[in-house]
Amino acid sequence: MDGMASLQGLVGGILIGLSATWLMGSLGKIAGISGILSGLVFERPRGDSAWRLTFLLGLISGPLLVMALGGGLGNVVGAPGEVIGAPAGGVGLMLVAGLLVGLGTGIGSGCTSGHGVCGLSRLSPRSLLATLTFLVVAMVTVYVVRHVVGGGA
Repeated sequence: MDGMASLQGLVGGILIGLSATWLMGSLGKIAGISGILSGLVFERPRGDSAWRLTFLLGLISGPLLVMALGGGLGNVVGAPGEVIGAPAGGVGLMLVAGLLVGLGTGIGSGCTSGHGVCGLSRLSPRSLLATLTFLVVAMVTVYVVRHVVGGGA
């Protein structure tokens, strides 16, 4: 096990928890990315665009800042010279997958950050069910892709 990766994961988790707590405590809002983005794109103008845009820019600028400081993005593909690599199924499949994720967050009234991080910490039964559904579907998807279809690592 990589100690530095564990430390980075711990620090990242603490920062996510602190940002979710700060947003709930200061503005009474849940740090669910799909809700933040949806509110910015589809529900304007509501007078709360500034904090939504700032939150989303922070999500993008954080990794860019780490890269600029020489931290890199880490080795997330398991190959020594690569960082992220090309999509395994091609760009078309990635677009379809992204649309399905967006559809799922609409149907599920939130995403993993809203339900998994914020909802579970508030002891929401709906968020517990949603998070369990996310996890089970993810495990089934990995099994099907790796063992039935024959793709993936």
